[in-house]
Amino acid sequence: MSRTAALSRKTSESAIELSINLDGTGKSEISTTVPFFDHLLTAFAKHSLVDLTVKASGDTHIDVHHTVEDTAIVLGQAIKQALGDKSGIGRYGDATVPLDDALVRAVVDVSGRPYLVHKGEPAGFELHLIGGHFTGSMVRHVFEAIAYNAGLTVHVTVLDGRDPHHIAETEIKAFARAFRKAVEPDSRVVGIPSTKGAL
Repeated sequence: MSRTAALSRKTSESAIELSINLDGTGKSEISTTVPFFDHLLTAFAKHSLVDLTVKASGDTHIDVHHTVEDTAIVLGQAIKQALGDKSGIGRYGDATVPLDDALVRAVVDVSGRPYLVHKGEPAGFELHLIGGHFTGSMVRHVFEAIAYNAGLTVHVTVLDGRDPHHIAETEIKAFARAFRKAVEPDSRVVGIPSTKGAL
């Protein structure tokens, strides 16, 4: 069964076209007009092994906020659609990932219950302009939008880090690795991996 989705969203603030293949090889073609966000989405695809295509634009002359958040919303919706009834997946995934000074742990549960616990970023991180355009506070917004629209429980904890670029990149890489484990098919799982019979 193909675990793919292709979605689009257009508002007065942004326009997004996105496709995803959960059983890919990490190929990506990303263009959001927000360079550091392109970098993060490329890393997400590479380390989760999903194939991801994103074409987005928006009112970045005002702020990158709308384009970034709306793209993450569509990504979450596409993940939910591609997962289908979640039959046969491992459901849980966790990863601890380093990048020089940064160290991040991420845990993902494909629970159907949106929840985000996000902590540990150093004081002032949320105000830092990464690459001169991407505010550190947007990292949490990205995780919120994905978790709430995909129906994931996500815990992201920054264990160490000094450089904002490294911290943000490590957060997305740790999430990607945990996500990869959570959505991978498990040959020993029969049906829905829940005592409820639904996720």
